[in-house]
Amino acid sequence: MNGDDPLKPGEEIIEQGMRDLSQGRETIPALLVSIGTPRLRRLGLIIPNPILSPEHRLYDMLKSSNADASHSQYNAWIRRLVSFERASECAR
Repeated sequence: MNGDDPLKPGEEIIEQGMRDLSQGRETIPALLVSIGTPRLRRLGLIIPNPILSPEHRLYDMLKSSNADASHSQYNAWIRRLVSFERASECAR
């Protein structure tokens, strides 16, 4: 996102999510970006077409692929989002 700057934690997921949103795809990265839209926009990112109710949709997506691990997977994905947001805030 910043040319020659080193990648922030989770940056590849955020970039993929923004590409997926711009293409109208509902993926885990797109749902994460949608969850983080308010904070990501405050960081200056342009978020194309965020998905409505992304928290529930992400959990349902994870639950459909592995119900037993869906809660821990959900929390791990949210931690990746938060890591990116925090690193971006520190870089400002």
